[in-house]
Amino acid sequence: MKSFIETQFPVSQLSKESYKERKAGSSQTLTGLGKWWGRKPLVLVRATVLGLLLPATVDPQKDRDVFMRLMTMDAEGRWMRKEKAVAAKDAFRLATPSERNQFFSAESSEAKAAWQKGLDRSAKQHFERKVFERMTYDEQLTYCARPEQVEGPSEASWKVINAHLGTKATNLNELVEELGMRQFGHRPKVGDAFCGGGSIPFEAARIGCDVHASDLNPAAALLTWAALNIVGGGPEVQEQVRKAQEEAFNKADGQITAWGIEHNEKGWRADAYLYCIEAKSPSTGHWVPLAPSWVISEKYKVCAVPRLLADEGRYALDIITGASEAQMKQAKSGTVQNSALVCPETGNSHSITSIRGDRRIDGATVYGLRMWENDDLVPRPEDTFQERLYCIRYIDGEGNRHYVSPDEEDLRREDKVLELLKERFAEWQNQGVIPSKKIERGFNTEQPIRERGWTHWHHLFNPRQLLNIGFYYSCFKSHAIDLTTGALSVGLLLDRNSRLSAWDSHISKGPGNTVNTFYNQALNTQYNTGNRGWRNCKDLAKIGLGVLQLNGFMRNWKALETIDARRLQTIADFWVTDPPYADAVNYHELGDFFSSWHKPLLEVLEGHKSDSKSALAVKGTGSSFNQSMVECYSNFTNHMPDNGAQVVMFTHQDAKVWADLALILWASGLQVTQAWTIQTETDAVGIKTGNYVQGTVCMILRKQSSEETAFLFDIQSDVEFEVKKALDEMLAIDDKEEPNFGDTDYQLAAYVAALRVITRYKQIEDIDVTYELSRERKKGEESELQKIIDSAVAVACEYLVPDGISNALWRSLNSEERFYVKALEIQSNGEYRNGVMMELARGFGLKEYKHLLKSGKANETRLASPSEFKNRQLKDGTTWGDSLLRNVLFAVRETSKTGLPVNGRMWLYNELPGYWESRKLAVEVLSYIGTRSGQLEAWSEDWEAVGLLRGYLDNDSM
Repeated sequence: MKSFIETQFPVSQLSKESYKERKAGSSQTLTGLGKWWGRKPLVLVRATVLGLLLPATVDPQKDRDVFMRLMTMDAEGRWMRKEKAVAAKDAFRLATPSERNQFFSAESSEAKAAWQKGLDRSAKQHFERKVFERMTYDEQLTYCARPEQVEGPSEASWKVINAHLGTKATNLNELVEELGMRQFGHRPKVGDAFCGGGSIPFEAARIGCDVHASDLNPAAALLTWAALNIVGGGPEVQEQVRKAQEEAFNKADGQITAWGIEHNEKGWRADAYLYCIEAKSPSTGHWVPLAPSWVISEKYKVCAVPRLLADEGRYALDIITGASEAQMKQAKSGTVQNSALVCPETGNSHSITSIRGDRRIDGATVYGLRMWENDDLVPRPEDTFQERLYCIRYIDGEGNRHYVSPDEEDLRREDKVLELLKERFAEWQNQGVIPSKKIERGFNTEQPIRERGWTHWHHLFNPRQLLNIGFYYSCFKSHAIDLTTGALSVGLLLDRNSRLSAWDSHISKGPGNTVNTFYNQALNTQYNTGNRGWRNCKDLAKIGLGVLQLNGFMRNWKALETIDARRLQTIADFWVTDPPYADAVNYHELGDFFSSWHKPLLEVLEGHKSDSKSALAVKGTGSSFNQSMVECYSNFTNHMPDNGAQVVMFTHQDAKVWADLALILWASGLQVTQAWTIQTETDAVGIKTGNYVQGTVCMILRKQSSEETAFLFDIQSDVEFEVKKALDEMLAIDDKEEPNFGDTDYQLAAYVAALRVITRYKQIEDIDVTYELSRERKKGEESELQKIIDSAVAVACEYLVPDGISNALWRSLNSEERFYVKALEIQSNGEYRNGVMMELARGFGLKEYKHLLKSGKANETRLASPSEFKNRQLKDGTTWGDSLLRNVLFAVRETSKTGLPVNGRMWLYNELPGYWESRKLAVEVLSYIGTRSGQLEAWSEDWEAVGLLRGYLDNDSM
């Protein structure tokens, strides 16, 4: 029997719930444990596991109702999750005239509404529910807690659920156990061999499954262990964690105070130190302090101003508070611009690579910097780059901030910090309190080696950071919970307190503070960095502990190990994995930034070793990556029952990667049965702006049991049939008012349909799986499977006629016209990602489509409007320039220029072959464009002209 998730899934609602969870930021249940990349939303994990357990019955509507109730995503569940009162302005907007008279003051309006005084509480609550039910799903979610934060379905819902499923459960744990017993004869076991931040095993355990989690990366193992045993450990364990953290922090605070390394002679205590790199200017030979900007606080007008000390061959940095606008403007132009040192005296630019001394020898780049040794804690005098403290932010006894240049006493304290660290360095490295590991060279780890000469992980931290964090770590007791607390606290500190932590002059409401080391997925060296004083670290090091809302979590069997996924021996009913995949995040490299600090803990936790095993990690691209993935997924397949299933959570937009994935899964003995795309990522903003994939594909797989052989020719026709069938099924269950599926979902359906067909067979003639997986293709070369997948998207694009376009018109349009029409539909739905347009172009067989766009920027990709086209590509002998649609767009532009539709009509009359035969098609095109472009800002000049021209042509007669 098929499971619920193999037949339907509430994609739209789950995307909204996932987005809400992601937008919760640091208040997400597991985020407070520490940094990890790409944790999947807990709501998605819960939905996936329940979707696997629930059977698909002969009543799909009832199946959906029960699923929504279990997720508290039904109407009653959303009301139960409502955690705050409906705002008066929202209630007023949605109220009927009589309700406005009854519940609101006479002066109320949509701009400013107020409740009547003395309202009956029961009557108001009844009205509030009516208003709440009139809201859209998105509006309701602004008032709701997340599904993970409530106990689960109501008693009334449980009656409906049990009646449909034939169960007797009163909570999710009981239901999961009953369904597991029914399918497998035991409580269901969920395995995740790439557990990362732990969201999959954590949520699976929380709803009642046994779990087995593993990961090669020790930092991932630590976070998953903490999720299962600390967040899931109950109030007593969480209180122990709070107490251990507080005691260690206070002990470190007392020692730092006793050392006298953060207080000045006035008794002020430093809460931030700013450092910068120095290098010699080739123009003058002076040591130049380097920074892209010398602004320290925008709000308080604090900046550093370089001042030449010619006799000393260097620059002083004067700290100015309350700087003038001119000084602030000047400070924003630092001494590093476009990866070059800008000499303050001459204005000459010198590339940083030339200053480093990088050079090419026999076609290879040789780095010019001296490679640091283990005992190096600060640069040596002969090094190319020096490091200097240039500003300290002190807090006086009344809480006032003072930004100052370091004086002689401050510099003596810096020397004392270095001496204190040297006294403890060897012992602390031996104990594992500070790292001793070398940085293994890789894609991301090469950057600090190349750009600074840092060869060990502790080189990424300055002496003050090593001393403070090292002593703090040593304050935790040597048993699992306390050491885990220490490791987690240290991990939180490392992400905001390293030599890679830049200084942000805007954050913390104006005073400025450090930026995350991992503000993106790389190890970026900085020219000027921030270092938090110890008191400024207190809130930063606090572990965020989510509160469990479900019963029985601690009863479940939980196992965790650091093991190669190809070697694990555990049998799981469901393998739910978010695997590494081609050209994605290099977890094995970035995770070592944290795990290099965790030697004391990882050797206490049974089964965990402190080495990263990064050599074993599934990484890279090409044949080695493909073979590693086959070995992993073959092992999972061999370690699950025949009625078990796998879910691969996959994020990618490249047809080649999808083709490789098809081969990997096929070679692993798996068959794709269904897939859904859930929007799991928040919008890319700021430094993360780019063509980031926002959706996660949840691909459901079963064991391959067929003995059939197919031929490529047959596969092609099968794919076309399967694509149309999948699209028809999606269209049949879609909700026109609140659509479950977006444009990307229909594109994905084509990919999945192709994968379903391909993996249905034991063998396909003319395709040697082993050879295809091992061969390295030339750029632009497509495999046979990639061609099939591309053709599937083409079928989908041709088959999905946009609403408002007749089949007759659609058949008459060429590929570029169809692309423009479909892209306008996508754009009107708020989709501006470049990757979506690329997929669309591929589907219509277009190798070039940029001439149809106004902007090709990631997340800002959009079509050119008629006025933006002007007369480009018009009547130029190309299929686009001579097309009906291009002429109609120009006619709109002519109408828009003068406001006279007759001008647009005259263009069409003179230029369109067979005007009277083409007129009806032109009217239909204009009608469609008018519907789709009305809300688009770029069409503000043209939208009215579209309507004018349409009306004129509609009434045109001979």
